Amino acid sequence: MTLPSDGHVHSEWSWDTPVGAMERSCARARELGLPSIAFTEHVDHTVWSVTPDVLGDAHLASFTSGGLLTPPAFDASGYLEAIERCRERFPDLRILSGMEVGEPHWHAEAVAKLLGAGRFDRVLGSLHCLPFPSGDGFAEPPGQYGRRAAAEVVREYLAEIVTLVAQSEVFAVLAHIDYPVRSWPERTAGPFEPRAFEEEFRAALRATARSGRVLEINTRLPLDPAILRWWHEEGGEAVAFGSDAHAPDLVAHGFREAAAMAGACGFRPGSDPYDFWARTD
Repeated sequence: MTLPSDGHVHSEWSWDTPVGAMERSCARARELGLPSIAFTEHVDHTVWSVTPDVLGDAHLASFTSGGLLTPPAFDASGYLEAIERCRERFPDLRILSGMEVGEPHWHAEAVAKLLGAGRFDRVLGSLHCLPFPSGDGFAEPPGQYGRRAAAEVVREYLAEIVTLVAQSEVFAVLAHIDYPVRSWPERTAGPFEPRAFEEEFRAALRATARSGRVLEINTRLPLDPAILRWWHEEGGEAVAFGSDAHAPDLVAHGFREAAAMAGACGFRPGSDPYDFWARTD
């Protein structure tokens, strides 16, 4: 079985990836026989409150002051030069340039400026942060769970996805719609059950489908098959695969299982191995 392209990989050009390595990730993709690899580096402009575990990570703590994490500026020119070097070194591998843009609907001007700095083949839209209900800042889901009910966080996240899709046109692929599940507080909230949020998931999936965008099957955490079935039922036309790898050995992690799930939910590879997987009916 030929694995799908990996459309969501991070390298040393992502601010949170101290062990990332673009050239070694390309070598891993070639070793696995992937049709292509996309380096969708983090582009973040939201400043957010961090949890204590972040401060225990020396690399992440270097971007933190007073309990707030401020992502550094993205070096677009240096990144694009590295992409060209890898294309020269790995001529048999299709290497896509890209960005994973966090909350692009909140930072439209800054994002547009970066996108104008060069050619970016693959742009992912991501929602990493939510505002606190009190209005005193932002936090990723782990920081939100400490302040309010876990179910409330997930519902607000999915509602904000609808807003993201409606207010930003810069991205083609919606990344990790299940992002809050990564840090779901199972000890206090019990196992995560997507069916408890079916209405909210369907609303977010419906909005994404109607916008003509592609849904990413992110394998950092296995996507629940129910969410992919809902995507198909809500009119989703295609899926992409993304490992969200922050280290070379994680490129295409879990892709065999993800591809089997996509096939079972009604999506198949196109005639071109570089294409997104499209619905079959």
